[in-house]
Amino acid sequence: MTFKLVLLRHGESAWNKENRFCSWVDQRLTENGIKEAQTCGNVLKAAGFEFDLVLTSILSRSIQTAWLVLQEMGQEWVPIKSSWRLNERHYGALIGLNRAELAALHGEEKVKVWRRSYDVTPPPIDESHANYKEIYTDRRYNFCDVTKDKLPKTESLKEVLDRLLPYWNEVVAPEVKKGKTILISAHGNSTRALLKHLEGIPDDEIINLTLPTGIPVLLELDECLRPVKHHKLLGDPQAIQAAIKKVEDQGKAKGTPAAVN
Repeated sequence: MTFKLVLLRHGESAWNKENRFCSWVDQRLTENGIKEAQTCGNVLKAAGFEFDLVLTSILSRSIQTAWLVLQEMGQEWVPIKSSWRLNERHYGALIGLNRAELAALHGEEKVKVWRRSYDVTPPPIDESHANYKEIYTDRRYNFCDVTKDKLPKTESLKEVLDRLLPYWNEVVAPEVKKGKTILISAHGNSTRALLKHLEGIPDDEIINLTLPTGIPVLLELDECLRPVKHHKLLGDPQAIQAAIKKVEDQGKAKGTPAAVN
């Protein structure tokens, strides 16, 4: 028996558009992000997906994306569950900073390591940060399965996977094994972390995995929840490649020519 799991990075948010590290700052979708989510819904509907359960983070852009996808599919009634464990990676003191400006100051390779490496942790956020109070007084974090003082102040991708694995093992995997078709509407790094775990992507290769906003990722799993084939991005191939390039160019200093694929 083969199980289907669809992973999705939310549609473009306001700070995605401004090329800033968004992380745990709550952002809603831009007009383009809304269109991305709607297009995703149409792609999944055309492919014949019928979801039994949708899982999101507790950040608005993740939830809003899920709503729009289900609306386009005519499946608004499908149950949705949200958990902080699917939140975006906590970028610590980098939150709010512009990636291209950082690349100009520190070099593109350094920014790529901060953004995409497995075990490098950015400097932690502290109370002097402009967004600290906004994050740590937000009442959505009163309902987590850990106390607020245990929430991260920064994370590497490895630490994202560490906090995600209990949720996968205790919540997601049992539902998949029941034969449910599940959509996980989350974030770039929580999705990358889960793909790393399920596909066994080596630590030094995960830096090269790029997931664009609003593009669904299909993963087919066997009865032991091991992939039967490599994950597949669904949709128009040209649009997918353009979306990937857009994400990769975010970490380039302004005026730097794009790399040839």
